[in-house]
Amino acid sequence: MRFGNRVKELRQEQGLTQQKLAERLDVSLSYISKVENERLNVGDYPSESFVHRLADALEADEDELLLLTDRVPAAIRKRIRERPEAFRHLATMSDAELDRVIRKR
Repeated sequence: MRFGNRVKELRQEQGLTQQKLAERLDVSLSYISKVENERLNVGDYPSESFVHRLADALEADEDELLLLTDRVPAAIRKRIRERPEAFRHLATMSDAELDRVIRKR
């Protein structure tokens, strides 16, 4: 799923219009429309702080939204720096192997 599609889905689940969401975030209606339709220029792409505010406004998982913007959440970034070899290993695992790791938690 793409970031804009997920934002639209979350907004609709909350029963919000684009206008209401824009008001909650103190941004323009056109910006919300551009976010949802993936029509942002590179410099306009949502910052981490905007994604944080958006997640709060939509009662959504901030990490999920950050990952959809190709940003790595801070907690994950920290662990990657601490254990890069573990993440390289995880990246080579099949979905079935990853599912087994998750189930062991």
